[in-house]
Amino acid sequence: MPLMRRVGIVHLSASHDINDFTRIVPAMPAFEAAFASFARGTLMQTERGLIAVEDLLPGDRLRTVEDGFQTLLWRGGTMIVPQGEGQDPAMRRLTRIAADALGIARPMSDLVLGPRARLSFRAPGIRKLTGQDSALIPARDFIDGINVIELTPPSPVQVFQLGFAAHYRILANGVEVESLHPGPAHALGLRGDLLDLYLSCFPHVADLAAFGPMTMPRLNKADLDLIDAA
Repeated sequence: MPLMRRVGIVHLSASHDINDFTRIVPAMPAFEAAFASFARGTLMQTERGLIAVEDLLPGDRLRTVEDGFQTLLWRGGTMIVPQGEGQDPAMRRLTRIAADALGIARPMSDLVLGPRARLSFRAPGIRKLTGQDSALIPARDFIDGINVIELTPPSPVQVFQLGFAAHYRILANGVEVESLHPGPAHALGLRGDLLDLYLSCFPHVADLAAFGPMTMPRLNKADLDLIDAA
């Protein structure tokens, strides 16, 4: 049997009720990326002030970089289990960014992110690669052992991702982190029953196209390092 992972989902229904359910899904990158961005305790900017990610509910309005405050439609979560055997080693670890490591109040306090979090990053090489000024880079790519370090928690830790009507950058402890988006359909790599199972985790969308376009491209920091070295 392939390794499986339990995920929890809370979403806003068409009648504006808050519903929740669980799924057992394969421990595949496509699924894990949708549930493992923000560690428990991450502070989000909402219309009601700073709220920890685990206390957010669909219907709350969060500040986005692109379009001001937007309504949260979906919150998904799973557990980082460091002692779990057979899983992707990245799914055993978290990334901690020290306060002010990325600039004044970025983050405003230490920020702990899940293994699939991506940060908004601006660099000259990004324009050469994509034609845009900024891209979304995995948080773990910035690990330097000083201001950004890798954590292996001693016990299981909840991690979450947040979904809206579009792809946004949201402020986590003052740092721009991307919200839920599956990425290009061809890169997702799911078909048939697996794709149906994936979509069943997101009742707020009808199909992959309903996620809309991505705000900016995704890259790895190694891509930029190659450009800088050229």
